Amino acid sequence: MKSRWLSNLVLLILVAGLGAYFLLRPAPVERAQKKHEISALKLASFNKIRVEFPSKAPLVFEKINNYWRMMQPQPARADQMLVQRLLSIVAATSTEKFPATDLARFGLDSPRLKLKLDNEEFLFGNFNPVSSEQYMLYKNAVYLLPYTYAEVASVQPVEFIDKNPLAQSEKIAGFDFSHLEQWQESLLQVDLVKGKWISSANAKLSQNDMNEWFEGNWKNVSVISVEPYTPNHRIVSPSFEVKLADGRKVHFDKLQESPEVILGRPDEGLSYHLPADAGFALLNPPVSIAK
Repeated sequence: MKSRWLSNLVLLILVAGLGAYFLLRPAPVERAQKKHEISALKLASFNKIRVEFPSKAPLVFEKINNYWRMMQPQPARADQMLVQRLLSIVAATSTEKFPATDLARFGLDSPRLKLKLDNEEFLFGNFNPVSSEQYMLYKNAVYLLPYTYAEVASVQPVEFIDKNPLAQSEKIAGFDFSHLEQWQESLLQVDLVKGKWISSANAKLSQNDMNEWFEGNWKNVSVISVEPYTPNHRIVSPSFEVKLADGRKVHFDKLQESPEVILGRPDEGLSYHLPADAGFALLNPPVSIAK
């Protein structure tokens, strides 16, 4: 009996000791993977971007008056956020860094993609079969990066076109809807003068309703897609004009209203595709016409 009691006491002491060890031992230090910065370049320091592919025309962008424009293959205002994603390569980091030797091993002797930011060049090669990341060469080192950096450069050129029918610098001061079928009889025009909406003599409007219409439809136009547009001067399309604060006017042709609304902007050679309901709302301000 005494020996059993002693055995239990010894076991109790062992259990208590192990418990105290696990409770009081220092927490294990996790070794963080070292991250290699690709560059010390700044996103805002570039004025030209060129994306080259082995078998198709290059993409070229230039920054003009602090806004990016696509110069090739289709001159157009560029989607500013998408261009910033191209530039984000300069802030990338990688957990893997290799010397720039035996480039064929990484598929960098014949790159899949070349991204040039001014005079800086980034080359994209093969994919790592284990991590599915892509090898990228910059200066004298090869890095492994997520595919997203090359993916954004590989989208169709039309996706880089700004989907807003008006440039950020084009401030709206009014609309001339008099050449649209529904407003031809009334010759409807609405103007924003010192923060208030006014209209042609026979149209009545509410300031609140007009502000809601303008904010909800023209401040964030619901464009589905953008395509090149060449006007057919033998056909007279319904049209309207957007009046700008600097006195200029932007002309739009209404090319289609169903099953989607298509608006053509001749001066930029682009057409904008909108859902039918959004397009209808865009061209129909909340006014009532006195008979």
